[in-house]
Amino acid sequence: MISKKCKYAIHALVYMARRPEEKHLIREVSVACRIPKKFLEAIMLELKHAGILGSRAGKGGGYYLRRKPREINLAEIIRLFDGAIAAVPCATYKYYEPCRECDDERVCSIRHAFLELRNATVERLKRDTLEKLVRRETLLKGQRVRRIK
Repeated sequence: MISKKCKYAIHALVYMARRPEEKHLIREVSVACRIPKKFLEAIMLELKHAGILGSRAGKGGGYYLRRKPREINLAEIIRLFDGAIAAVPCATYKYYEPCRECDDERVCSIRHAFLELRNATVERLKRDTLEKLVRRETLLKGQRVRRIK
């Protein structure tokens, strides 16, 4: 399960990706995404330090995407806020730790099962970019409206 902080970051980024050419005020994103303002401030700073967002002070300022929405994927965001994507430490990419219970991880069927799961999960998350999430949201909203009629 992803953390609330990570989930809020994704919501804020998807919101910003709907209008990627604009600068967004924290107050605006906070209200639109129902994220506590103080919490969002910390999230935006982390995203800025990671190079995902930029900011400009003063009139006409705010936060903006530094890269195109198609270049920012869920795997990157999840790793930034929650660290490893794998379910067990011996199957992680950047946060590897050997298992104490394992005599030889090269032949450990449990580790290999979780490596396969991690690889499939990461590949899927890499395919889900902000651009794709915005498109999916638009499609889903259109389907909901058609069903009501």
